[in-house]
Amino acid sequence: MSLVTLFDKTFEPYLPEALIQEKVKEMAVVINQDYAGRKPLFIAILNGSFMFAADLFKSIELEAEICFIKLASYKGAKSTGNVVTAIGLDADIKGRDVIIIEDIIDTGKTLNEFIPQLLNQQPASLRIAVLLHKPEATRYPVNIDYCCFSIPDRFVLGYGLDYDGYGRNLKEIYQLSGAE
Repeated sequence: MSLVTLFDKTFEPYLPEALIQEKVKEMAVVINQDYAGRKPLFIAILNGSFMFAADLFKSIELEAEICFIKLASYKGAKSTGNVVTAIGLDADIKGRDVIIIEDIIDTGKTLNEFIPQLLNQQPASLRIAVLLHKPEATRYPVNIDYCCFSIPDRFVLGYGLDYDGYGRNLKEIYQLSGAE
């Protein structure tokens, strides 16, 4: 892993691919145990969670479904403060066990606004699986059930996370260089 430069920012190595894969598989083991005998519906939030969702879902050994919804609150390296739904949920979740797959929770605003919409549809249960959580940045209450990594409040890139649309294809996770 070496430095990555996108536009005006330099990113340094943070989480290697092998460690990410190990943590995702560990999360899948716990979910498989927690949902044994049930058929959960996973809702992956695009765009950032697509790599995490794919790797997690490959390790799920349950009868399960996955669908995708696009929610956005970022522009560049900063949150806009507004949550925008671009692609709606097309699955009926009433009476279903639902697991939201999210790439990162920092302020918590996106899920804080999205979860009530889901709860209005009366799922049997609702849990959150997140790759990265920034506890220092969290301003809105979000109950995280499954988390791979708690990280400092630094901007990160790679493994689905982007900077203005770029960098999602990196297999590792990088953080904004300390010099910036």
